[in-house]
Amino acid sequence: MADAPQHDAVSVQMISPEGRFEPNAAAEEFLPYLDRLDEDRLRTFYRDMAVIRRFDAEVGHLQRQGQLALWVPSHGQEAAQVGSGHAARPQDSIFPAYREHAVAKIRGVDLIDIVRMLRGLTHGGWVPAEHGNFHLYTLVIGSQTLHATGYAMGIALDGAPTGDPEKDEAVMVYFGDGATSQGDTNEAMIWAASYATPQVFFLQNNHWAISVPVSRQSRTPLVDRARGFGLRSTRIDGNDVLASYAVTAKQLDDARAGRGPGFIEAMTYRIGAHTTSDDPTRYRGADELKFWEARDPITRYRHHLEQRELADAAFFADVESEAADLAADTRRRTLALGTPGIDLIFDNVYAEDHPVPREQKKWLQDYEAGFGEAR
Repeated sequence: MADAPQHDAVSVQMISPEGRFEPNAAAEEFLPYLDRLDEDRLRTFYRDMAVIRRFDAEVGHLQRQGQLALWVPSHGQEAAQVGSGHAARPQDSIFPAYREHAVAKIRGVDLIDIVRMLRGLTHGGWVPAEHGNFHLYTLVIGSQTLHATGYAMGIALDGAPTGDPEKDEAVMVYFGDGATSQGDTNEAMIWAASYATPQVFFLQNNHWAISVPVSRQSRTPLVDRARGFGLRSTRIDGNDVLASYAVTAKQLDDARAGRGPGFIEAMTYRIGAHTTSDDPTRYRGADELKFWEARDPITRYRHHLEQRELADAAFFADVESEAADLAADTRRRTLALGTPGIDLIFDNVYAEDHPVPREQKKWLQDYEAGFGEAR
């Protein structure tokens, strides 16, 4: 089968690959949203991208050293995540896939909670309201799109928007190109369109669904699939943090205003492995990797800040220091994580005391006690 024409849709771009501010024609309607960004916020974009990359690398090292069962790298996708993450408002609900580490940080999640989950120390539960309305990572491909759509349907059914952007809610769900081939994702878009849900589907097209290229999954650009469901759809340069911010801000505003669901396809690239159990050298070539490494989103944005004289050597040194501190703290806290007691698996089954898990817990306690003291 011949490769599908994945590059014939125009992507919104604000910053050239060399870092110059050169919005293309597709960016025109989104330019006003950049007026919301002051110089401090522009610098924060760089800080978040650089710091989360250092965190991501450190946890990858910890996994290789036997401290985690699995890690899901985000190297190369920082601009798509940081721009969109900052575009969301505090009352918005975020439904991630499993590599949205930058978005989690922006929403105030303690990143060690993600490490704890991927180390196998939790049973996968937290209260989103206590984590910046950031929901739990979802490893079942595409299922989070249904969760997000159901939640957004609830918002829509609760009543019309008030017109107050500080109060009206929207939902944003992240997923990858592989998830677009799942029935769950397609069903989610059908229900979202039917109920005019206040939500944005944010697709990070990193070109590979593990070892399957996106060209094998779709004969047309994925952004066109969403248009077929009736969603407001925009393709962006996913390695351009300003494009990610501006387009997401508009899409979320439209969703909150009752204009129905939107869809963003962020064209980016997964530089590393799909997960630490994957070997990308077995299915993709060095030339392709080199092409995308030359378009690194962090290097690109650094050049942009330097050209606009918004950041100096002291700023970049401070960011590197913060990144190193986070990496060291993550390593220290990861190594200090203990083993959860057996109570955890039983105590959260029911809200109130129940005889069945109580009896099961007692059986397991007696069983373990039968082995005597550990040697």
